[in-house]
Amino acid sequence: MNNLKVYSDNNTYDVELEKDLNSGVINEKGFDWDVLQIKDNSFSVIKDNKSYNVELLSVNKDEKRFFIKVNGLKYKLNIKDKYDELLHSLGMDNLISQKVGDLKAPMPGLVLDVSVLEGEEVKKGDTLLILEAMKMENVIKSPTDGVVKKISIKKGEAVEKNQLILNFE
Repeated sequence: MNNLKVYSDNNTYDVELEKDLNSGVINEKGFDWDVLQIKDNSFSVIKDNKSYNVELLSVNKDEKRFFIKVNGLKYKLNIKDKYDELLHSLGMDNLISQKVGDLKAPMPGLVLDVSVLEGEEVKKGDTLLILEAMKMENVIKSPTDGVVKKISIKKGEAVEKNQLILNFE
């Protein structure tokens, strides 16, 4: 069984799912359901002879946060497994979601291009700049979602390792 805690609004649910995911226990009450995937993010769920249309609106895998729509009503779900609970008990549960404030040069090199502007919103993995080091072009990508607060370098400028490149809000 997969043991999970599901948080939605002010409610907490203890969920145990069987390996086949078609049955389990929610808050010590057994359940069975049939789930049929309709499209990539749309599902038809039948539970207790009632039909539900479930749409997955967005997923943040790092934070295990899901936004879903069930029969037109939107819900935010946070899911934690036994490892998340252990990290929480050790006070280490906020390590993944910590925001990056400063981005520093990973190596000395020459700034070939800056792809963002101050005040621009970026997503994790977006290209921020291209840094030439040892005759190789290195694409420096955003380590986080955020807004570029200040850019401390310019195109054509040489940077040293650990030199501040930019700040995030």
